[in-house]
Amino acid sequence: MTSELSVEVSDTVDAVANRAAQAIAAIAKEAIEARGKFLFAVSGGHTPWLMLRELAALQIPWRSMRVFQVDERVAPAEHADRNLTHLKENLLEHAPIAPEQIFAMPVEAKDLDRAASEYAQTLQRECGSPAVLDLVHLGLGPDGHTASLVPGDPVLNVRDKDVALSGPYQGRRRMTLTYPAVNRARQVLWVVTGAEKVQMLDRLIHHDQGIPAGRVHCEKLLVLADAAAVGRSWRRA
Repeated sequence: MTSELSVEVSDTVDAVANRAAQAIAAIAKEAIEARGKFLFAVSGGHTPWLMLRELAALQIPWRSMRVFQVDERVAPAEHADRNLTHLKENLLEHAPIAPEQIFAMPVEAKDLDRAASEYAQTLQRECGSPAVLDLVHLGLGPDGHTASLVPGDPVLNVRDKDVALSGPYQGRRRMTLTYPAVNRARQVLWVVTGAEKVQMLDRLIHHDQGIPAGRVHCEKLLVLADAAAVGRSWRRA
């Protein structure tokens, strides 16, 4: 598949978060006008929480939105490590969206493999079979990981499942969307901030297959980055 990749640079983290919220709102309105609903998968991270807080303040058809998780740490409910904890704090508590519109990954289950399969079934029920998300929001790690698709993990090679489990990474196992689920999306939104991302962002922009993020290749890719993340060679004059 040939991917259409666009890169936009903002001066600050706050500006990136604001621009990302505006982009999500625009994509949401287009999806709802075209298909009656907006199917959105979100990742974790400091800048994304700012993005969601900005999004919560915008006027969009909230009742037609369905929010899914790109990945989640295996941790207890309400734990600070959980992406869901911050998703609730920054979106659910500030936007006119109902709790049942947010579909949490069931990482508290005793049988995690079965739970991953059940989440894949949820995606199919809400997004069709095969599941097609309107927008997948992704971050980029200093090691080139995205979602919980981390270097060297067997989850990188999963081709027959939309949701799978990673091995331990930074102290916890993760449940994550796989490449098939991400690459089937209508659009991917990358939000990348911080000077520690310069090298990996450059590799991402050049479709470097040697990093996990470089293997994302859905039809439309939008990268929103701050000046620190793009480095000198990409900074605006």
